Amino acid sequence: MFTSSPWRLCRALCSPLGLLFAAQVTQAIDLNIDDTQSIKDAASNAAYGSMVWYKGNETGQIPGAFPTKWWEGGALFYSLIEYWYFTGDDQYNEVIQQGMEWQAGEGDYMPANYSSYLGNDDQVFWGLAAMTAAELKFPDVKGKYSWLSLAQGVFNTQAGRWDTATCGGGLRWQIFPYQAGYAMKNTISNGGFFQLAARLARYTNNQTYTDWAEKVWDWTASTPLMNNETWQMADSTTLETNCKSQGNEQWSYNYGSYMAGAAYMYNYTSDEKWMPRTKGLLGVIMKRFFQNDIMTEYLCEPNEACNNNEILFKGLMSGWLAFTTTLIPSTYDTIMPKLKTSAIGAAKSCTGNGNNTCGVRWSQSKWDGWTGMEEQISATRIFSVNLMDTKKGGAGPVTDKTGGDSKSNPGAGGGSSSDDDDKDKLKPITTGDKAGAGILTALFLGVWASMVVWMVMAG
Repeated sequence: MFTSSPWRLCRALCSPLGLLFAAQVTQAIDLNIDDTQSIKDAASNAAYGSMVWYKGNETGQIPGAFPTKWWEGGALFYSLIEYWYFTGDDQYNEVIQQGMEWQAGEGDYMPANYSSYLGNDDQVFWGLAAMTAAELKFPDVKGKYSWLSLAQGVFNTQAGRWDTATCGGGLRWQIFPYQAGYAMKNTISNGGFFQLAARLARYTNNQTYTDWAEKVWDWTASTPLMNNETWQMADSTTLETNCKSQGNEQWSYNYGSYMAGAAYMYNYTSDEKWMPRTKGLLGVIMKRFFQNDIMTEYLCEPNEACNNNEILFKGLMSGWLAFTTTLIPSTYDTIMPKLKTSAIGAAKSCTGNGNNTCGVRWSQSKWDGWTGMEEQISATRIFSVNLMDTKKGGAGPVTDKTGGDSKSNPGAGGGSSSDDDDKDKLKPITTGDKAGAGILTALFLGVWASMVVWMVMAG
């Protein structure tokens, strides 16, 4: 079996957690799902386990950086912001603040060291982490970019890449033509952008964000990426077929990104069309991504084939599900019982390496031999969100009208820091804007091709 392969053994033992604790006696997270302190203790264990893998706060290291998987820094801090919000434990706050500011680039999460190979989905997860920080009132850093402005900077750069030259719109998976996947438009890149627009619309009450959220949803529903009758969501489509074909792999975060964005739109607009959209996607999530009421990434978990990215997907979805219950309270009785049973399963998986290391497959009620930061991040999130009931009465994401205090900069991105000048204000979507992405793409291709010719001739 795959479980006995040398790679699996090394992943379990040749890790910071494994090497330190392999000789200790196995222990488990003892979770009482009805006890607040017990849930906090479980979340604390998992959060600590995730931070064992983080080196950005050590001398000589780069804050926020994971050189071979840059987007996972955003996923780590995203989970720790929620952890702080639900538990009140602020021991990681300075590390979060340092890492998120260090990787901010020019206010848009396009840092010079990594921006040449990032995908739109990579960038947007840092934007969503910053948006969460603004919504949960995670402390801004004095003299640095505000969390809200960083989310706006990501939005602005991604809106500029909206590609009407192919398939009538949409974001490509990758940003630059030399990247594998540039000829694809995928669900999570567009779903992340949609959710970010929806959350910015609700937080700022700015109509342009609302228009963009509508635009991204409508475009997605016009392609094979989303069937708005069955609520089936594909993973990707290609430019070669003019976005008429689809890759039908089913991943939880694709559904979750659109479901949560639709919930934000319903909460903000009270437009009834967003209710069946939210509940349609939620219905598929409940049927497809839970096994015996425990969350599972069913496409890769049964045959132990999940890669690091895929291990994070259900952790991301758990947070989106939890906050949907605050945005649309009628979803609470559908969602929260399954988040509770999932947390119980996750706790039973946290018996590895003698130090509560968590596994991938929560439905097994035991450690499955997997060890990694990704496993710890997902466990942190499922434990943290089960503290949602402790936040009733003041729960959930705020807006600038309900206590949000992160400073807005509608013109953020590319180094902009002022919110005082008219030139920095968001402009409505125009016909010229719709064509802009195609023109910019053509210009970039021309410049890039010229550079390649120059380098060949110079060599």
